[in-house]
Amino acid sequence: MLRWAAIFFIIAIIAAVLGFGVIAGAAAGVAKVLFIVFLIFAVLSLLSRKLIS
Repeated sequence: MLRWAAIFFIIAIIAAVLGFGVIAGAAAGVAKVLFIVFLIFAVLSLLSRKLIS
């Protein structure tokens, strides 16, 4: 999940440098959503480990 967020972030940076604003905005939005989902899963994983052990 974090890998996909990083990939979309790099795509957004490249698109912004080349002047493709709409594509850059869309890729940045996808990267942000994927990163938030990653953080939620990471926190849930840590909490479940604390509760189990």
